Amino acid sequence: MKTQGKTTGCDCTQAGTATGRPSLGAGRYAMGLAALAAWFILYGRLSQLSRLVTYDLLGLAPGSRLADAVEFFCYDAPKVLMLLTLVVFGVGIIRSFFTPERTRRILAGKRESVGNVLAALLGIVTPFCSCSAVPLFIGFVSAGVPLGVTFSFLVSAPMVNEIAVALLYGLLGWKVAALYMALGLVVAIVSGWVLGRMRLERYIEDWVLAIRAGQASDTPEAMTVNDRIDYAVHAVKDILGRTWKWVLLGIAVGAGIHGYVPEGFMASIMGSGSWWSVPLAVAIGIPMYSNAAGIVPVVEALLAKGAALGTVLAFMMSVIALSLPEMVILRKVLKVPLLLAFAGIVGCGILLVGYVFNLIL
Repeated sequence: MKTQGKTTGCDCTQAGTATGRPSLGAGRYAMGLAALAAWFILYGRLSQLSRLVTYDLLGLAPGSRLADAVEFFCYDAPKVLMLLTLVVFGVGIIRSFFTPERTRRILAGKRESVGNVLAALLGIVTPFCSCSAVPLFIGFVSAGVPLGVTFSFLVSAPMVNEIAVALLYGLLGWKVAALYMALGLVVAIVSGWVLGRMRLERYIEDWVLAIRAGQASDTPEAMTVNDRIDYAVHAVKDILGRTWKWVLLGIAVGAGIHGYVPEGFMASIMGSGSWWSVPLAVAIGIPMYSNAAGIVPVVEALLAKGAALGTVLAFMMSVIALSLPEMVILRKVLKVPLLLAFAGIVGCGILLVGYVFNLIL
């Protein structure tokens, strides 16, 4: 879940004392490098450690369904959490250069075609979650950002986020991660462009249209390097604190699929041979409440059991971009016709993604 926190870190980059002792900033950087080295060493040994826990400590029989499920969980749980920590920290540094107000000003006044592309790209690095859909929507509309551009941002921000891309890269490789990011951006850009052409501004709730944007300001002072590090550390604590339960739940579901679902079962209902597999996957995904961190391990397990890539990507996109809770929240600012148009156009884009990649892969 994307969040924007306020940091109050102090500037610790002053020079060392006259005695020649290193500054606090230098010591902090050294600790960071040591932690990064430890991260890579531990990450490289996760497979060995998962087997040690499963077969040596727990004494499970190799080849049993329970052992397969437990080994999957013991491997993926620390792997996903470690990836989350590293990625959220890195993207937290990037996010420290962007605030919702700055993003709003970047998008306001742009030509709609350019704005759709720019909004979709900004959605990747700008803090966003379902709970912030309403204030962001109000801020964009009241600042004069075109409706279609606003929707490109609202689709891209939750769906093409750093957590989804990084976890897909770590678990399934760069090709799947790049494919997902490209598809998500296309869906966001095209759906926003189509909605913009439909001229549905009259279906925004009246109280939203009555609001005029106030003068919003960014942080009055430029953030120092240590401020940005503090911001990133805060982002790690906040996002992990919000998502770790969903991560473990998703990995547990994935472990169950990995250990107990027969090889051919998922291929029979989520394979590329049945025309109804993609709509079924989307229909299953919409009522689910999860985030990218929780759903990616499930995607990994589905693919391992023979589900088609296009069908699984459609399932993942529907969970993240068309979840029922987000639709309920957006209903506060959108009248029913506009909400249905938004869900229908995004849903059609997701279905198209599923069918196309089931055909070509």
